[in-house]
Amino acid sequence: MAARAPDAAREERSALTGADHLFVALAGFGAGILTSTVGVASLLSFPVLLAVGLPPVVANASNTIGLVPAGMGGAVGYREELRAHPRLTRQLLLLTGAAGAVGAALLIGLPPGVFEAIVPWLILVTCALVGVQPRLAAWLATRRGEGARPRVTLSPVAVVFVLLTGVYGGYFGAGAGVMMLATLALGLDIDLRIISGLRTVTVMAANIVAGVIFTVVAEIDWTVVGLLAVSSVGGGYLGARIGRRLPAGVLRAAVVIAGVASAIVMLL
Repeated sequence: MAARAPDAAREERSALTGADHLFVALAGFGAGILTSTVGVASLLSFPVLLAVGLPPVVANASNTIGLVPAGMGGAVGYREELRAHPRLTRQLLLLTGAAGAVGAALLIGLPPGVFEAIVPWLILVTCALVGVQPRLAAWLATRRGEGARPRVTLSPVAVVFVLLTGVYGGYFGAGAGVMMLATLALGLDIDLRIISGLRTVTVMAANIVAGVIFTVVAEIDWTVVGLLAVSSVGGGYLGARIGRRLPAGVLRAAVVIAGVASAIVMLL
């Protein structure tokens, strides 16, 4: 009986109804939009995967792979912003890609739910940082003194926080986009729309590397991956077109509202 249980579980999960397929596809499209705007995509798609019957680890791994195209669509939508600082873009991709591999290893090796208790509070803290970022950045500029050059490269402290956020992105990722936006907005003196583009591709990099690892060592529901991939790429592109047109204040407010809502949902 025990030997047949995994096969039975796989058969049960594969029996998704047409309505389940539709829900997953709609979740992928919505998650794609959120990927490129406010950065809380997994808080939409992951609960839907649980609702259609996937176990948490299978849902997490499938969600990570399925949302990679959302980041690609977002990268195309933000292509002009990403050209502004190509060296910084390459550095962030390398850092978060490596960190995503560590996060994927933690997901496989640690008991489920290790970060669940602290993640909502971490999201709330980063939302507060996003909200006060203009004043905090002005204060930091005053501390550096007049005539100081704008920061367009990562400091060692910023690198550490980028790596930590990338690790979390590879592990689970809910709210990782908000955390990355806060890290980059506080560590760099560049336009928020450019930071949104950088945030989108860094989360994508963590997902790609984690997804490769999950493909080799984790159980994946490829039907779900296909549905998410096809629907999320269009959502990611649309989200980028929306995000790059929003005034910085509106975009910042949307990120904070989405992040706070996500933290509350995770605490309930």
